[in-house]
Amino acid sequence: MLRGRLPALQSAKVWAIRGMSAVLALAVGGISVSQTLAQVIQTADPSRAHDLAPGDGRLTASLAAEHFLAESTSGHSTRRSVDLARLALRQDPTAVSAVWTLGMDAEMRADLASARRLFSYSRTLSRRNLPTQLWSIEDAVRRGDISDALTHYDAALRVSRSASDLLFPVLASALADPAIRSATSRTLAKRPDWSDAFISYLVKSDRDPRTTGALFAGLHRMGVPVFEEARVAEINALIARGFIKAAWSYYALLHPGAAQIKSRDPSFSANPKVPSSFDWVLTNDARVTTSIQRGDRGGLFDFTVTTGVGSVLLRQMQMLPPGKYRLVGISAMIDQSTDARPYWSLICDGGSELGRVAIPNSADANGLFAGGFVVPDDCPMQTLALIAPPSDAVGGLVGQIDSVQLEPISR
Repeated sequence: MLRGRLPALQSAKVWAIRGMSAVLALAVGGISVSQTLAQVIQTADPSRAHDLAPGDGRLTASLAAEHFLAESTSGHSTRRSVDLARLALRQDPTAVSAVWTLGMDAEMRADLASARRLFSYSRTLSRRNLPTQLWSIEDAVRRGDISDALTHYDAALRVSRSASDLLFPVLASALADPAIRSATSRTLAKRPDWSDAFISYLVKSDRDPRTTGALFAGLHRMGVPVFEEARVAEINALIARGFIKAAWSYYALLHPGAAQIKSRDPSFSANPKVPSSFDWVLTNDARVTTSIQRGDRGGLFDFTVTTGVGSVLLRQMQMLPPGKYRLVGISAMIDQSTDARPYWSLICDGGSELGRVAIPNSADANGLFAGGFVVPDDCPMQTLALIAPPSDAVGGLVGQIDSVQLEPISR
């Protein structure tokens, strides 16, 4: 169970949910978290309700919980709430709110043996009591039991969607620990109903994307799918934060056969629903229309550009090592004057252009085009882009690229 690893995280307030503060925050905030906790807040005046039905154990338990919240947050004695909780259990042994009150009182008195016994009974009565699950998380952390902590995380997140506001940030922070990350992967592999929401939270947060990437990579190796939008968002987040090698490592894991020494998807057959920067990224706006369509050899890139408009039509991020490269491809339907024909450009990350390969009219040489680039030592990242200069043709610029490949020239 990897004992001894979690207390350090607990003291750093990275992983542990402090049972008292979390439970009180939820209750005082008035969040409806489960059917059992609803006994605490469902009645506007628990005292009056108890007066009307003093023998109802659940109403007595609700009053006990209300008094406990008021007494514990104000620093007053909790004796009255404890007495009410004991009365409630005599009236109804299944009154979970009463067990919760007694358990929290034991926690405040540092009587862990009693608190554990009471919260164990509370879990027996109902797994849907969020405060009980929060305390159980804290106790598992206190014992250094990662697996048990995640069991209660899972139970708590199944109780209410509201729990994610509290638990997702804590779990996300804890993923920096490899042991917790591994255990979380095993939990996510069971596909709990909160898994996609947690994955979405991770990719939208401003946390170190390398931790998220490590989690996603682990899930992939386990055969657990992460939905496409999240995978792409993670790759692009790594790139945006400058973790290019980590981005490529994750991309290559998802795309066996992808290589840094050449461009990818030469026949436009992949056509992902959401492209990453390492995929073909299309431009579409009011004046430029592009799409990847099915063709005779897998796929093709189709484009239309309004008269007089120049634009980048297509791009793909590269990480080519220094050296000489050759670009070859096939076009269709292009028929423009020399200065209006589209061309391929290879651009360093700093903005300097390494060269251009012009595309002749498709009627020439059966649409074949070719050219070369030289990547210098000081250009570790590049963008291969298809660029359309402004055309004065009445119909603007139309055309297709059936295939294109940028690859090293053999020495």
